[in-house]
Amino acid sequence: MSFGDPNNPYGQQGQQPGQPGYGYPQGQPGQQPGYGYPQAPPVQPYGYPGAPGGQMEMPGGVKAARVMLWVISAFQIISGLLTFAAMGAIDDAVSNAGATSAEAETFADFGKGIVAFIAVLTLIFAALSILLALKMKTGGNATRVCAIVYGSFATLGGILSLPLGIVTIALGILIIVFVAKSDGAAWFQRPRY
Repeated sequence: MSFGDPNNPYGQQGQQPGQPGYGYPQGQPGQQPGYGYPQAPPVQPYGYPGAPGGQMEMPGGVKAARVMLWVISAFQIISGLLTFAAMGAIDDAVSNAGATSAEAETFADFGKGIVAFIAVLTLIFAALSILLALKMKTGGNATRVCAIVYGSFATLGGILSLPLGIVTIALGILIIVFVAKSDGAAWFQRPRY
């Protein structure tokens, strides 16, 4: 085989005019050649192209976080009502113990106060969960931050109420993840007209 043999795969082939050689960046004629990775296509906003007013559709992760907030609020309302019902159990326990002294009555009142505080705190967190779920559709970045903080508190509350709190732990972590993702951030930082 000779150097100029057209059947030689290793031989030098004649270059076509106007074509760059091996190792040169490819591109459109008249364009500055680009190096590195090819550019990504432009990002389309959520919703259909040309939507009036730049309307976006709520991402699936944010929708899921919204449903999880509703579920957690239902759990907390049930838990708060059961905690209020436990106040009667404290009176029953004191009377069944046969203690009738003033100290036993003071201890029962203190226990009922702690139980009432926990029940009210649970109902406040349920109301906050409902408010966040309602604000997911129209809220801005502050709603996103509040949902992340709320998911952290829900996770902590689930840890404190193990083994029943395992569902709350999972839901709290998922709320944080879904709202903190980039599509969630784009939803909450979208322009509103």
